[in-house]
Amino acid sequence: MPLNMVNDGEDFLIKKVSGKEETRRFLENLGFVAGAKISVVSRICGNVIVLIKDSRIAISSEMAQKVIV
Repeated sequence: MPLNMVNDGEDFLIKKVSGKEETRRFLENLGFVAGAKISVVSRICGNVIVLIKDSRIAISSEMAQKVIV
């Protein structure tokens, strides 16, 4: 299921990051790698704020759609 469709506050494991090579590399540099624990903190103005590796990161809903949990 894409990350932008999960409920806030639940913990998930990332299964796969899809998209173009440039997009995948960008997300991987932020810590979005297969096996990483992630949870959605909140959604603001179309952005998704996630907690990953003890850091809060805001990504667009288009980017969140490429993260499969």
